[in-house]
Amino acid sequence: MLRHFQGRAALPRSVFFRFVTASGMTNLADGVATVAWAWLASLLTRDPLLISMVPVALRLPWFLFALPAGLVADRMDRRMLILAMDGIRTLAFAAAALIIWAALPLAPPPESGVSQPVLYWGIMLAALSVGIAEVFRDNAAQTMLPSIVPHAELERANGRLWSVELVGNALVGPALGAFLLTVALPLPFAANALAYLGAVWLILRIAGRFRPEAHAERNWRRELGEGFAFLRDAPLLRLLAWLTGFWNLFFQMMLIGLVLHVQENLGMSAAAYGLVLAGGAVGGILGGYLGDGIVRRLGPGRTAQWMLASSAPVFLAIALAPGPLTLCLALAVFEFTGIVWNTVSVSYRQRTIPDNLLGRVNSLYRLLAWGMMPVGLLLSGLVVRGAEGVLTRDLALLMPFIVAAFGAALLTLFGWRALGAGFGARHS
Repeated sequence: MLRHFQGRAALPRSVFFRFVTASGMTNLADGVATVAWAWLASLLTRDPLLISMVPVALRLPWFLFALPAGLVADRMDRRMLILAMDGIRTLAFAAAALIIWAALPLAPPPESGVSQPVLYWGIMLAALSVGIAEVFRDNAAQTMLPSIVPHAELERANGRLWSVELVGNALVGPALGAFLLTVALPLPFAANALAYLGAVWLILRIAGRFRPEAHAERNWRRELGEGFAFLRDAPLLRLLAWLTGFWNLFFQMMLIGLVLHVQENLGMSAAAYGLVLAGGAVGGILGGYLGDGIVRRLGPGRTAQWMLASSAPVFLAIALAPGPLTLCLALAVFEFTGIVWNTVSVSYRQRTIPDNLLGRVNSLYRLLAWGMMPVGLLLSGLVVRGAEGVLTRDLALLMPFIVAAFGAALLTLFGWRALGAGFGARHS
């Protein structure tokens, strides 16, 4: 017997299982691709700028297409949009595998320029296609979830979803990608094509209509204005967007600083670093499974306050960790609190925004969150460069963590009372 929520019949739990499994397969492919794209680029050129252009092609679409993705998600059936985008990624990875296979054996990579321009630009085009499809797919999936589970269960559903995603993206995917590369260079790309094809098959098995109801004649300027107006008039949602954006800025400062810190200050190998990151992902997985229970016990406002307050001391703990084990534990706590924060903020967003506006407002929210990331990347390098003028190299490499901790402390002072008041008003 179907339950009812938000005026809509709830779907069987098998639908949520298929939805989560499909997301797990796509995130496993994303984890494999994290290693495969950069590794392949390094075999075509030793120019760091040309190598970096491949991940730029993957991430640039978030800045260019986040708003159009929101408009599209509010205009068409979100299930069909997911199917189309996963289909594009299937074809893109299959094409990448074929052009790599056709180009073998590869010539030695030059210090400048590329050894095989046709392969390089083919890979760039494939990466850009994957990146564009990811923007539309991820927005559609996040806006489709409230139509699959009751709103009262969104914290639990999001926690389970993120746990599965972290297993694929951070634990299994990168290691699997590295192994497949040692077997055959085209293999990780071919495997990804099969993973996305499997996700398409699972989403095809979800029956139902997931198109939001249109309340007026379609006009993209008016529709985008409605999204801006809703976010403008929702103070708690706007607060969560700003807090998440600045938190992401500090996170990126820490993440870039961490790479140099573990290499130069802790003397860790790439393999050890990978294991430490995997340990941190375990904390995120636990946060996904325990987050809904924490929210039920403390309430969303108190949970958000404590997760935000934990950021500053955890940034310091990561900087001061004397070795791999303590660093792993600090990262696990960091990932745990971050996922629990997301459990509160994303569930509130999905529950609060009307279904016919969810795609647009969600895309505006995520544009702010992702838009702060390159600022954090830039600040990290500037902080280290400036600190090297007055400090030794080892201390200069710690400064991004110190600045991030200080910023997170200020963010907590700013957000603590506002979060309590905002969620308190919602429940009064």
